[in-house]
Amino acid sequence: MSFMEEFDHLKIKLQDIISATNNFGRNNLIGHGGFGQVYKGELVLPNGPTMVAFKRLDRKLGQGNIEFYKEILMLSKYKHENLVSLMHFCIQDDEMILVYEHASRGSLDRYLGDASLTWSQRLKICVGVASGLSYLHDPTETHQRLIHRDIKSANILLDDNWKAKVSDFGLSKAGPANQMQTFLFSNAVGTPGYCDPLYFETGFLSKESDVYSFGVVLFEVMCGRLCYEYRNGHLTEILVHKWRRCYEENRLDEIILRGLKEQMESGSFSTFSHIAYRCVSKAREERPTMDEVLKELEIALEQQEVYKNLEMKVDIQEMIKIADQAIAPLSYETQEQLFRLFLKGIFVDDGTTWLSINKNGEICEMISATKCVSWGERYASEDSRFFNVVMCSYNGFKVKVCTQFLSPNVTYTINLVFRISFENYEVQKAIGTYVSCTYKLEEETHYLNSSNATMREDGWLVIPLYRFISYQKKYDFNISIFPLLLNWPDTQCSIESIEFRPTDTVTHENLEHNYMEDMQTTSASRINWEQKLPNDYTDLIKWSTYSIQWTTKKELYFLLRKGFLIDNGEKWLSISKSMKKRLMIPAMEFLPEEKWIRKSLPESRFKVVAESPDTDEFRIAFKIESKLLSPQTTYSCHLIYKPPENYSLIEGPIALINQSFRYPRSLYLIIPHITNIRPMFDHKSDKQLNTDKVKGHPKVRKDGWMEVQLWEDKIDSTGNIGMDLSLNGMDIDGDYNFVGLVLQGIELRPL
Repeated sequence: MSFMEEFDHLKIKLQDIISATNNFGRNNLIGHGGFGQVYKGELVLPNGPTMVAFKRLDRKLGQGNIEFYKEILMLSKYKHENLVSLMHFCIQDDEMILVYEHASRGSLDRYLGDASLTWSQRLKICVGVASGLSYLHDPTETHQRLIHRDIKSANILLDDNWKAKVSDFGLSKAGPANQMQTFLFSNAVGTPGYCDPLYFETGFLSKESDVYSFGVVLFEVMCGRLCYEYRNGHLTEILVHKWRRCYEENRLDEIILRGLKEQMESGSFSTFSHIAYRCVSKAREERPTMDEVLKELEIALEQQEVYKNLEMKVDIQEMIKIADQAIAPLSYETQEQLFRLFLKGIFVDDGTTWLSINKNGEICEMISATKCVSWGERYASEDSRFFNVVMCSYNGFKVKVCTQFLSPNVTYTINLVFRISFENYEVQKAIGTYVSCTYKLEEETHYLNSSNATMREDGWLVIPLYRFISYQKKYDFNISIFPLLLNWPDTQCSIESIEFRPTDTVTHENLEHNYMEDMQTTSASRINWEQKLPNDYTDLIKWSTYSIQWTTKKELYFLLRKGFLIDNGEKWLSISKSMKKRLMIPAMEFLPEEKWIRKSLPESRFKVVAESPDTDEFRIAFKIESKLLSPQTTYSCHLIYKPPENYSLIEGPIALINQSFRYPRSLYLIIPHITNIRPMFDHKSDKQLNTDKVKGHPKVRKDGWMEVQLWEDKIDSTGNIGMDLSLNGMDIDGDYNFVGLVLQGIELRPL
């Protein structure tokens, strides 16, 4: 078959397989199915001995050449971390054998009834399968939509780390390109119990047929058993109808695997069971897309992980003591229910203090202005969490605030939460968040200038005043505050609260420059470098502007980690530790060439960088092909730059504007100054205040450039990916100027 010539590099000799499997010995037999028997064995590959799986075709079982060649074609074309990888194949002496990566833990059906496979593990497996199926269902420039047609727990393989791999593509069907909906007519195939009843009855196949099959698997994962019953070698009952009825009648407790329900966070269970039920809807149009399923399962996993994390970090007895002080009695029976109440927030102190916890179990304490502001008219505000707020004039006010509940060894930021009101609405609209203040502690002699305010989702403004590490629950602060609106005598300042919020820190680091450290820590280990490479690494190499030279897969791995120029030197591509693509786009690709100054810098990846003209605003707009990023992956977008010699021109906040933002967001190109109370390094603790780790702050990279995150979002796998942002200097006096700012580009980094 001439079309197979492009796969010649995957061929291996039968004798190598016979040696690896001890002549297909029984001790090497690990499974069987409609295709034939599966054996394990060790092949000597360029990177060393590697355990693999051999799938040996048995024509007596009904499948043959067509399914064999289809499997090769599909797995060479569709590559994803949650699809099983085809490594080699053999056609020799009447033998037809496929060689896959070895999934050491076998198939999911073996573990359904084992309660030691935790709910968190089950959720991660389901998220992995949904990610793989979402990739197959969403056509891109590189592949058409593929409908698997035989999704079942026996076709979901698990590796050492319990990562799911969808397998067995012999029955799959590809749909036409460039069609959002695919309906194919074919003879119904698949496995009873998993096969979509509509497909079975009508012969019309759609991607929703896979959704139905996967919904059955979700119920199996939850119930801890297969979806059918066999007696005396005959199929006697399919359980899906019963499971669906139990959901509708709120009787899921009757069918959930014993020992599993106790592990489930109720929100996670509710999210999971609801999406599973939607998947097995009788009507095709009522079933969700696989992308929807993936998002819901990720939510269920996050809900479960938060609960699990809180269990380990929270002092439950201390939390119960605080709950007893709530102004309205709290109704809870379980630890999980108590966590949910605190994640939402509770009132104590006659409604003048609002307490909540974050995902790390750290307490956020908000103290009403009616309790801590010395002077001002009190009035009810419908959009405040407190019963009353305090209205102060522009002449300033004093705050005397006492905390009672702070978590120990946590970095806190003291925030002023307020709102400015103008008699003239047009003035208020123009001012927006261009509001700041001066302030000082009672023991200080000089007033400090604050950064401009940022706006919360509820419309209240926030100004950070101080930062400190807590060593106890109770602290007293006396602060004098003057809003800087002296030119607007018709303004009024409404103070909602003083907030003590645990400082958000960066949870992901830029590992781009750590590939050498990775090399040092892994070079001595016995590693299968082939498996560390992304499935589409051969395509990535072809994209390189210059010829890539390498002799071993280890060399290639670190070369891909470091990165290389693509698109005639116009972009920089590399891979992350998790084998996801990361992309850097040069500044001159998204900036107007006639305004920005082109210049060369030896430390830049690109031939030219862009230097800002005399301006207080600029726009970032670009589109890239989706194939340059990894599908179903959340990316963060970072601006890579060098500040001008005169730092003072860009010290204030920048308004970041996009149509999808409800309000403009603010960011800084120079780390904003927030005064730290007490020494940076306290003798009571080895914990240090690190402003570089504060989420949203700019930081210095290892290559000498600076970076700041603009946004993060999940990348769809279809069409082009675009961004359109405006950056405006937020200086009411008009002193903000980007002149001298040097931009290298934008980096899209997988999280």
